[in-house]
Amino acid sequence: MVFWAGWPFHRAAWTNLRHGAATMDTLISLGTLAAWCWSVVALFLLDAGMPGMRMGFQVVLDRDAATDHIYLEAAGVVTTLILAGRYFEARAKRRAGAALRALLALGAKDVAVLDADGAEHRVAVGELRVDDRFVVRPGEKIATDGLVEEGSSAVDQSLLTGESVPVEKGPGDDVVGATVNAGGRLVVRATKVGADTALAQIARLVADAQSGKAPVQRLADRISGIFVPVVLVLAAAALGAWLAAGASVAFAFSAAVAVLIIACPCALGLATPTALLVGTGRGAQLGLLIKGPEVLESTRRVDTIVLDKTGTVTTGELRVVDVVLTDGATRADVLRLAGAVEDASEHPIGRAIARVARAEVGWLPVPESFANRQGLGVEGVVDGHAIAVGRPSLLADWAMPLPPELERARQQAALAGQTAIAAGGDGTVRALFVLADTVKPTSSEAVEALKALGLRSVLLTGDNAATARTVAGQLGIDEVIADVLPADKVAAVKRLQAEGRIVAMVGDGVNDAPALAQADLGLAIGTGTDVAIEASDLTLVSGDPRGAADAIRLSRRTLRTIKGNLFWAFAYNVVLIPVAFLGYLNPLFAGAAMAASSLFVVSNSLRLRRFSAAWAGKPDPVARPAASGSTTGSPASLSS
Repeated sequence: MVFWAGWPFHRAAWTNLRHGAATMDTLISLGTLAAWCWSVVALFLLDAGMPGMRMGFQVVLDRDAATDHIYLEAAGVVTTLILAGRYFEARAKRRAGAALRALLALGAKDVAVLDADGAEHRVAVGELRVDDRFVVRPGEKIATDGLVEEGSSAVDQSLLTGESVPVEKGPGDDVVGATVNAGGRLVVRATKVGADTALAQIARLVADAQSGKAPVQRLADRISGIFVPVVLVLAAAALGAWLAAGASVAFAFSAAVAVLIIACPCALGLATPTALLVGTGRGAQLGLLIKGPEVLESTRRVDTIVLDKTGTVTTGELRVVDVVLTDGATRADVLRLAGAVEDASEHPIGRAIARVARAEVGWLPVPESFANRQGLGVEGVVDGHAIAVGRPSLLADWAMPLPPELERARQQAALAGQTAIAAGGDGTVRALFVLADTVKPTSSEAVEALKALGLRSVLLTGDNAATARTVAGQLGIDEVIADVLPADKVAAVKRLQAEGRIVAMVGDGVNDAPALAQADLGLAIGTGTDVAIEASDLTLVSGDPRGAADAIRLSRRTLRTIKGNLFWAFAYNVVLIPVAFLGYLNPLFAGAAMAASSLFVVSNSLRLRRFSAAWAGKPDPVARPAASGSTTGSPASLSS
């Protein structure tokens, strides 16, 4: 037990001794070796090994009976408790490389490359070279950064940019690796491969941010440089003082051993890992995952919380928030005809319109004909009616300009950062669909709870400023940072830190991962990407932003418990070391007192199991119907 299981302590103590340093490992090594060596000497050379000898069980050390005491159990208990604490601590530490592995898993694994004759052959992505031409079909990930040469399509870039609306791409447009082709067939010429791609750059940002975030050093480690030398001096002084006073060598050595054993930092070693184990276990029950002890210190100091928009405070998908009708048009007819055409489309806008149409109308007829006008919209014939749904420019091609009331609605939607889609048929514009990424019903409560914790909220998004301001206004957030790329998000967090703020970041996408790693405290939405989760310090499993306040409260409570554990662990040392120095404490009872302090630390930590969360695990409140032009509420409740 002492030499094999305790070997890491002895090796560290020897290394520190060679460098003239003393740490807690030095104290553990000396204490256990002294107890073991004395026990061996007492067994084989002194009275402890005599036939019929019994070890006295008194608190105060007997000067005449010191030679019959052995302390093997104290050496074994010290080694066991310290190793148990380090085991719990190791389980709680984050794995820094997990975020990078998750990033690499996002990219495409193989790609259809076109040769000189135009024939396709699939190769591994690693074999792609600059200027290679490759094909991206609907639903596939784009293999690497490149330039579109043929075709047009909507590309979902939300993972990298946070934009809630897919971006239309055509010949001459740049595309980014790992984004998803949501529409037609594209032929792309590779412009960047390997380490030069945007995805690789994000991976480097995550690595730099994680390696640059130094772990918070615990209180026990910070004072060990003073505490350990003082204990060693006191133990040596006890030995010398009792010898000088005429006491026996056995008694003087027992007093010195008692000082070393009472000071062995079992309670100190258990203070952090036991509280962390209980706190993280309770958090896991509530859907709040805490990754390591350095997280706790961050939650205490945080004064600013940065909230990503898409997927964090919003649902992350387009929904119809308003349907503006012209005179003579009925909502049911418009939804049935437009929904039937859009039901045949793969575009996210089309899916949103078809979804609300099925919810209100039910069964949708099958179009007699269908055509997809890339980048503009869709056309088709439904029940003998020629229908066009798409951008106003598409309907203008059909000689159907927007009437004044719909044009005003389109302009209002544009000012609010919403997407306006016109629908017309038989030569007349019938309606305007207004779509937006809707705010989660719980987001307002989340912002209020964070403010109650004394945190200043900032909305950070890659989406346009108009949309960001609209969402911020609904949530009561005053500070908005919009139109930012992943690297710009990191820069925004650094700028806030440079202003002296301690920043927490809540996000869910790949584009949020570097900022989550850079922030003093990163909170990932559990419904987001693996990259964001691995790069963060806290994960909200349910995806409810209200859990951010619960997670910070639990972390702060756990930190207070750790500080309380450390205080009492040191307090018992301060009281009992002088008692041991004066020879009034049997090393046997020193070991018992050490075990009692460890038991107290564990019991104090178990109180965290009673932590109750305000929001975690609770259902979302029922969303109220939204007024015209609003970005909240369910599609089924919207008025025309």
